[in-house]
Amino acid sequence: MFHNCEGVIFDFNGTLFFDSDKHVLAWGRVAEEIRGYGIGEEELQQHFYGVPNNRAIEYLLQRECEEEELNKYSELKEAYYRDFCRADKERFHLVAGANELFDRLLERKIPFTIASASIKRNIDFFVESFDLKKWFDPDKIVYDDGSYENKQKMFLHAAEVIGVPLDKCLIYEDSESGIRDAYAAGCRNMIVIDSMNVAEKYRGREGVLDVVKDFMQEK
Repeated sequence: MFHNCEGVIFDFNGTLFFDSDKHVLAWGRVAEEIRGYGIGEEELQQHFYGVPNNRAIEYLLQRECEEEELNKYSELKEAYYRDFCRADKERFHLVAGANELFDRLLERKIPFTIASASIKRNIDFFVESFDLKKWFDPDKIVYDDGSYENKQKMFLHAAEVIGVPLDKCLIYEDSESGIRDAYAAGCRNMIVIDSMNVAEKYRGREGVLDVVKDFMQEK
């Protein structure tokens, strides 16, 4: 279990919580407000999944933005996103097996945390909604506070927070950009959660140990 790694870092959206459709809906609404039309699948893969909000907003606007404008659109997008989450009561839960996996990590005294491209208001929303304080120290969750250039920096910071070198960590990810950034940051131990049914895209890729549908088989 855990592939002899000394620490574990979880992405959140699309990994611990299957919510990609909610982000698509929210970004689509923001895109319509900014440029008058929605977002295509290729755009989503390249410019939105696993990408900090500031980069996605500047992509939509096609220019660099001041912090006030970035914050405005980021908060707007996430407010839409949280509304879509609350409305889908049937699927508003952690991925199957996640709770049990957290319990095993605690039992084995393996340090773990979350590195997410979500903003703090969403992290607070998840902590409260999913009772994450049972397993996670909220102060050790790495999130998009506007200071990270990309997910590479987030992963490196998350490893520092739990006191384990990144090359000795196992990372659970789901997005193309997240996997790419984890590898670029020095991680060679990744498990892909196939939340978007594209498993064959990742099987056999260097650094990817396995591709799974949920956490039920992570015994």
